[in-house]
Amino acid sequence: MSNHDIITGEAPGRYAQALLELAEESKSLKSVEKGVTSLKKVFSGNQQLKDALSNPVFATEDKVAVVTAVATKAKVGKLLTQFIGTVAQNRRAHELSSMFTAFEELVALRRGSETAKVVSAKKLTAAELTKIKSELKKAVGKAVAVETQVDPSLLGGFVVKIGSRLYDSSLKTKLEDMKLALKEV
Repeated sequence: MSNHDIITGEAPGRYAQALLELAEESKSLKSVEKGVTSLKKVFSGNQQLKDALSNPVFATEDKVAVVTAVATKAKVGKLLTQFIGTVAQNRRAHELSSMFTAFEELVALRRGSETAKVVSAKKLTAAELTKIKSELKKAVGKAVAVETQVDPSLLGGFVVKIGSRLYDSSLKTKLEDMKLALKEV
């Protein structure tokens, strides 16, 4: 392992590190990264799949069959298919989404960039996204990959999370702060 490897005390971080090392050894990092992105969308966007993978009633063998079938259907490649099969065999299928996120963060870190999660009240336009990326690059001092999500309950504005930092400029938070300030008066 090199000196810039990050190993966390959590299983998703360790598995993500292992996947990164496997992908680098097999010189298939780009294809694994592409596969992880598509699988992350599948696993995070399907509540029934999440429920099934976290349900202890289902046998481990069934979970292995499900995740490998999903990987095969998504055409993600042999390495990634075997990886998620092993994860399911080790009774960690419910943590796949976290592993994918940790993997993306490790890849971004290796490339000298960071990943920011931007949650907005409405879908951001390309111009807004470009402006946010530019401002984040200035604030962080390096390239920032942006992952977007829409949450209408914010009412307006957006929330940005980069690593352990959180920037909240949502209308919902501002109204809650104003409500608290009025109660104190």
